[in-house]
Amino acid sequence: MTLSFDFYFSFRSPYSYLATPMVEALTQRYDMAPRMLVVLPIAVRIPGFFKSVNPLWPPYLMRDTFRISQIHAIPYGPPRPDPIVMDFSTGVVPAEQPYIHRISRLGVAATRAGRGFPFIRHAAAAIWSGQVENWHEGDHLARAAAEAGLDFAALERTAVDHAASLDAEIAENEAAQKAAGHWGVPLFAFEGECFFGQDRLDHLVWRMKQHGLTEK
Repeated sequence: MTLSFDFYFSFRSPYSYLATPMVEALTQRYDMAPRMLVVLPIAVRIPGFFKSVNPLWPPYLMRDTFRISQIHAIPYGPPRPDPIVMDFSTGVVPAEQPYIHRISRLGVAATRAGRGFPFIRHAAAAIWSGQVENWHEGDHLARAAAEAGLDFAALERTAVDHAASLDAEIAENEAAQKAAGHWGVPLFAFEGECFFGQDRLDHLVWRMKQHGLTEK
């Protein structure tokens, strides 16, 4: 029997991206499946967050994420453009955000269509692999949709025509994330227990095995 777990994901989080190939590998080995719950990044969810963040954190994050990508042989590089528009010198994040809402809505629309994880896996790679310039333009997201078995034109129509309900679902995901016991991503939850970070996936598997998780 396939066991499911919740996977809280943000398109602005490099750690979320780095977790996707790890989760993919686990689903190929074990009879398990992620339920994707897209949330907005803290830059949007917590106004003024980057105005007060410890200045040591951003450079550490860059070193740490590159280290993870090298250890696991995952293509990785700065997104072009960043899914969040912000002034890095001041930490100001303007209200107008042309990228993150669109890609987040597409992720939820793909999840509604039953292809959330494969779309998010490929779309996140377009953003974070370091191999794509202007991931939001051309056919990059259409390719991600095709690789997930989705019609991108239909997915885009859903994202536009049902923006309000998709945004409401994202807000529900954020409330569920908090109720699960954490605020960060990637976050995994199973049977009322949460596991924060891609480095806790082995803990998630350990717990799921206690509930009958088997290898394929």
